Amino acid sequence: MKEKLEAFERLLKIMDELRAGCPWDQAQTLESLRHLTIEETYELSDAILENDLEEIRKELGDLMLHLVFYAKIGDELGAFDIKTVLDSISEKLIVRHPHIYGDTKVQSAENVAENWERIKLKEGKKSVLEGVPTSLPALLKAYRMQEKAGGVGFEWERKDQVWDKVEEELRELQEEVSQNAAIERVEDEFGDLMFALVNYARYIGVNPEDALERTNKKFKRRFEHIEQRADTQHKKLHDMNLEEMDALWNEAKKLE
Repeated sequence: MKEKLEAFERLLKIMDELRAGCPWDQAQTLESLRHLTIEETYELSDAILENDLEEIRKELGDLMLHLVFYAKIGDELGAFDIKTVLDSISEKLIVRHPHIYGDTKVQSAENVAENWERIKLKEGKKSVLEGVPTSLPALLKAYRMQEKAGGVGFEWERKDQVWDKVEEELRELQEEVSQNAAIERVEDEFGDLMFALVNYARYIGVNPEDALERTNKKFKRRFEHIEQRADTQHKKLHDMNLEEMDALWNEAKKLE
């Protein structure tokens, strides 16, 4: 523990020195760091999906720097500092884990999640959905909203009921498409279908954001294989027919 505290203290000291002497670090504000923090978060996400532990370690360091940076600026503004930030999260964890720091009994992780949402409402939250950032990507936002609603019991009892809802939404989408409905109605039904699929993903233990990103990466690998093989054959993609490209796609699948 001592070595860990010393390492954290070293980072805080370096942050003080950079803020005092480095022109770039001096110029940063809460707003200017925001997009950089988002970028670092996605880089960490990529490393996690690749299960690259060394890269995860590096990206965690980058994010830690950002957290310390925000706390330093907050201290300069007289709003908060690293101590109040850490004290705040420590107190929150204690309050929201009464099964560890109190007499509450739980039987499962689901019980913990339910208690967490109930405690948040007692703290003054007007809605269990209040904690879902509006700027989250739509797929992840849908997942988090459903997860939070489920935490207070707004759930189907069985996953087959959720799949029935997926099929119902698919039929409604197909009906709108077949009738050449206005794009707004098609879009509405398509959104309902995606929302239902995200919900089903939860019931089968799949994170839809991770699943889609892995598929994105898979598509990228296979399509780049098509491009590379086409290049070795001295062909341009727009000169190839779908059958030729599909053959190279299947070739890429076999290589995996």
